[in-house]
Amino acid sequence: MRRVAQVIRFLPEKLDEYRALHRRVPQQVLDRLRDCHITNYSIHLLGDRLFAYFEYHGADLAADLALMAADEPTQAWWQLTDPCQEPVAEAAAGERWASMEQVFLME
Repeated sequence: MRRVAQVIRFLPEKLDEYRALHRRVPQQVLDRLRDCHITNYSIHLLGDRLFAYFEYHGADLAADLALMAADEPTQAWWQLTDPCQEPVAEAAAGERWASMEQVFLME
């Protein structure tokens, strides 16, 4: 299992919209996440940043993320959520959600 933590900036004027969207995530989007071996997925808010955490139980995260990106319901979902966000300064070129380094884990 691989733990993944990511961060992105949200646009404060879109916070209510973003919260409302996540109260009704389409079942097809949730199913695609599960099909891509992603579990225990959560998003948290602090200031103007969103922190996401999930656990990956597959063999090839890049391939599963590519499958997710090719999924039409997921693309439609992202068309709703992407305008509520912008990459943080630390994001790599072309990266929306910037990956975070794990520095500690207590199991």
